[in-house]
Amino acid sequence: MNVYLDYAATAPLRGEALGAMLPLLKENFGNSDSLHAFGRNAAHAVTDARDRIAAVLGVKPNEVYFTSGGTEADNWAMRRLGRGDALYSSAEHAAVLSSAALRDEGKGIPCPIHQDGIVRIEDFGHTMSANVGLVSVMAVNNETGCIQPVRELAALAHAHGAFFFTDCVQAASSLNLMEILRYADAAALSAHKIGGPKGVGALIVKKGVPIKPLIAGGEQERGLRGGTLNAAGIVGFAAALELAQAEREKFCAHTGRLRAMFEEKILSALGDGAKIDGENRAPNISHITFARGGEAFLNLLDLNGVACSGGAACSAHAGLPSHVLLAMGRSAEEAKRGVRFSFGAETTEEETLFAAETVIRLLSR
Repeated sequence: MNVYLDYAATAPLRGEALGAMLPLLKENFGNSDSLHAFGRNAAHAVTDARDRIAAVLGVKPNEVYFTSGGTEADNWAMRRLGRGDALYSSAEHAAVLSSAALRDEGKGIPCPIHQDGIVRIEDFGHTMSANVGLVSVMAVNNETGCIQPVRELAALAHAHGAFFFTDCVQAASSLNLMEILRYADAAALSAHKIGGPKGVGALIVKKGVPIKPLIAGGEQERGLRGGTLNAAGIVGFAAALELAQAEREKFCAHTGRLRAMFEEKILSALGDGAKIDGENRAPNISHITFARGGEAFLNLLDLNGVACSGGAACSAHAGLPSHVLLAMGRSAEEAKRGVRFSFGAETTEEETLFAAETVIRLLSR
């Protein structure tokens, strides 16, 4: 048996998304900026997709800016949104951590997280200053699945005259995005985490929030993001996002049940040889540090039919300790032994039990 437990890295393309995309890849293949009928057909499809995404999120269509994915959206927000310094958690996605150092106006200031993987409002409050113009904390951590108190952080930012940005890439299947967008000023999304196509995402920027272009070279996206729009990808993104939010409760119940089964089986067999990382977690992510883990163990799991990861896919080839576990106070050696198992709507009970039994068998040798 081959079991895929790396949905946090990417999810398979949903049939509904593919079906929506095919006309834009075939008969309606025109450039959405072209003025002829082929271009108009593509432009109409993009406009419809933008309207549908805005409706799901509870925002205005002109507050939706399409990007090549979550990494671009994170870079755009951290480098060009608001003015002054940017305050962010030390467990953010690498796209936020790296781009904070490139901020146009001001500098990036990291704030600690606690051993449970959750940020504390008081830590951000102690670091706030008149120079801070942007606060950034992801809604769901991409490695541990920890759900962060974004509503309270947004209130703190607004009380100090700063804007609040949240990376919602890992949150779109499990949290209510419309609720988050009620108090966040900006948010990042990515299609391929929720069964949409790779290479497309969005940055949501509320009206009145100042942001400068990141990519020059065209008047697309109201002059703020140059480049030909990925019309087929955008349409697939809209279909996937609608389904992800509509099926959120069902998804949480299904993946939560499988994760509980998976973790109970592993912990009862391995005892102190396995430790669950983080608290208040999204139900589809299980991050476990093993007494004997590491890259060799990941490879062994793969050879025995279990596909999972050591953390973020974009950092998988670096061979470095997890910066998230380091931020949670783990040693560098321990931070190399974490494994992220992530479940999807297609994951079965049989696959879950097989994966747990494989982990136990390999570590019990």
